[in-house]
Amino acid sequence: MPLSSAAEEARRVMTFCNACRYCEGFCAVFPAMERRRTFGESDLHYLANLCHNCRDCYYACQYAPPHEFALNIPKTMAGLRLETYRDYCWPGVFRGFFKRNGLFLILTTILCLGVILGGVRWLQPAEVVFSRHTGSGAFYRVIPYSILVAVPAIMTIYMLVALAKTFWTAWRKSGGRSADLMNPRAHAVAVYDVLRLKYLDGGGGGCNYPGEQFSMARRWLHHLVFYGFGACFAATTFAAFYEHFLHITAPFAIFSLPVILGTVGGIAIVIGTSGLLYLKTRLDKAPTADGFTSMDVGFLLLLLMTSLSGLALLVFRETAAMGMLLAIHLAFVAAFFLTAPYGKFVHAILRYAALVKNAAEEMDS
Repeated sequence: MPLSSAAEEARRVMTFCNACRYCEGFCAVFPAMERRRTFGESDLHYLANLCHNCRDCYYACQYAPPHEFALNIPKTMAGLRLETYRDYCWPGVFRGFFKRNGLFLILTTILCLGVILGGVRWLQPAEVVFSRHTGSGAFYRVIPYSILVAVPAIMTIYMLVALAKTFWTAWRKSGGRSADLMNPRAHAVAVYDVLRLKYLDGGGGGCNYPGEQFSMARRWLHHLVFYGFGACFAATTFAAFYEHFLHITAPFAIFSLPVILGTVGGIAIVIGTSGLLYLKTRLDKAPTADGFTSMDVGFLLLLLMTSLSGLALLVFRETAAMGMLLAIHLAFVAAFFLTAPYGKFVHAILRYAALVKNAAEEMDS
């Protein structure tokens, strides 16, 4: 089967790099590349998702444009990565969502806002929605408990199934072995690399991001988003535990574990996404693949608005604004869950698969 133009360019670039090997200390891509003599489609897809886009290789490369070889590894790998996002997504009929991803995110968010805000106004009279509700069960006086539980549960299950199928497709098409997928040591190494964001250090000095200067800013901002998201996920988990096992009904006390974790996580996401969006405004476009900027910006904005709306709900939950803020926050959450398998979030799934494969290869070598 012939390679796509993106994969063909990646093979050309990797062939040059495998002969040069000047950048072998920057990240995991180059040692993984050196373990190969030829580059088939599965190898190239794997290497593209192993790349963390630190961009150090672009500025260090003596064959980068305007040299006649025109080696642009970050742009090449990003272009192929985007192709894998489309090829691996489930169900395949939604592959088109990656083509104009920024527009897809905007339209989905607007749709969620319209449906949920309209649904709340249809279910409840204005005097309920715009009244002050306090104490146990205040949220459920605006949106019934059954809807608040059933709808998010359905969206969560769908998102997890879609991402799991994407992971499996990525593993299979990138040449992953079943034995490696079941190797706990490989997963332990991959998780450790993820928790440190190891390959955003660019070999130790940081990324060349947003420009040629080395900087750890991108790595630390990613840490804030990553661990902030983890704290929010933990807050949701503890909230479910409080509701169903301790029989404590939301909204919870300010100093309860769900509220503390959600607040800390929300603030971390706001700082992290705002910082990353600022770096985008100063980004050197030369090593940037077409179609990636709108995807990145859309994803960051959706995360930012989800966190801001959640924090606003916490601050104003004992006022008459609570009903509308609850609906708005749930709309942003719904938009995030629905778009997660068809946007930038999928990079976390595919990159983890690549890190597991890389760890297994290193153990074998």
